[in-house]
Amino acid sequence: MKILEIGKVDLASLCYLNKERYPFLLESVNHNDNNRYSILFAFPSESIVLNSLSDFDFLNKLESQYKSSNVNSNLPFSGGWFVYLSYELIGQIEPILSGELHTSELPIAYAVKIPSAIIIDHKTNTTYLIDQDSDQSRIDTILTDIELIKPIPEENILGELSQENEDKFISGVKACLDYIVAGDVFQVNLSRQWQYKLTKEIDSAIIYQALKNANPAPFSALVQYENFSIVSSSPERLFSVQDGVLQTRPIAGTHPRGEGSEDKAQKEDLINHPKEIAEHVMLLDLERNDMGKVCEYGSVFVNEVMTLETYPYVHHIVSNIKGKLKEGLSIKDIVKALFPGGTITGCPKVRCMQIISELEQMPRGAYTGSIGYLSLDGKMDFNILIRSFVHTDKKLTFRAGAGIVYDSIPERELAETKHKAAGLIKVFKE
Repeated sequence: MKILEIGKVDLASLCYLNKERYPFLLESVNHNDNNRYSILFAFPSESIVLNSLSDFDFLNKLESQYKSSNVNSNLPFSGGWFVYLSYELIGQIEPILSGELHTSELPIAYAVKIPSAIIIDHKTNTTYLIDQDSDQSRIDTILTDIELIKPIPEENILGELSQENEDKFISGVKACLDYIVAGDVFQVNLSRQWQYKLTKEIDSAIIYQALKNANPAPFSALVQYENFSIVSSSPERLFSVQDGVLQTRPIAGTHPRGEGSEDKAQKEDLINHPKEIAEHVMLLDLERNDMGKVCEYGSVFVNEVMTLETYPYVHHIVSNIKGKLKEGLSIKDIVKALFPGGTITGCPKVRCMQIISELEQMPRGAYTGSIGYLSLDGKMDFNILIRSFVHTDKKLTFRAGAGIVYDSIPERELAETKHKAAGLIKVFKE
């Protein structure tokens, strides 16, 4: 493997320059020690694509193709695979759900082999170019492309915004409350859809740049794949693996931002609200249980408990959970244990997902799915796709949800979906 330290690079501009050569970007826009790297994946080669749940076992095939090596690197990616999992992949993980899921024409999952990348370490303010095979031709091409970079043009994103009927969501919340009272579930994450019909086609990189400015987030992403793109400002990690340590970072508990002293009051109310605390603790227990399926007994612990993270439009309660992976486990084992995240399904997971399918009545697709990477040295990092657009032709589709519990008030849960969607809607021009 070859590693070069290079000058500062605008990664999104390389996506704009050549999306075929640089199709996938994971970017820590508002980074910290937990999210210190941005990665631009280059030179995609062979791929694994699942279009139907009945085609083949996606995780089995990925596991068979992914071969770890003895690469010794402090960087997060040393070559490997970029992976997309839609929410509907759960149909292969929990077969009882396969007949209840709604599907679309877009892929259910895909993985693409990646030999090269540009990596920014935001902690040290250093940029690296890596190639797993020390291929000088690929390296030279990337260096030449960097010289050709031009700023992504600013364009007004114009069109017509529509949203799913509010009465449908209110009725769905009431149905969730009935299920909770009946003892089926403790909490259900119910979501609703918005669509923006563009006046004209626009490059996904331009939309990404606008979203990055409007709603910066630690797990932002631009994913450009054949007939659709994902443009994401996700704040949430599904899981990461490094040196045999598995981590997940659940978000549960949301309040809108306010002005001045009102904003401070919103933060205080969120972190001290009995409903929000109870919901967060319940989901912490769910995720600890999920991690216990693949971690050594007694190794799972919460190293960061109920901290506040603030974004342009909302405050969130966030925790972090760590555990030591059992020996001999694969990507399939980890995904089966943790996907999709409990914070965006509810508890217990399987029954919640049945209720979600019944009430939402459409596929989630990318929403609450995941994107991430498998590095040759065993490192992995996957986000949860919330606060994300799916860009197809001249249309942007996105969803936002709320966690419904026993004392939820339907109108307040509806308002929460609007607060979460605000950062996405901000990119549109009247």
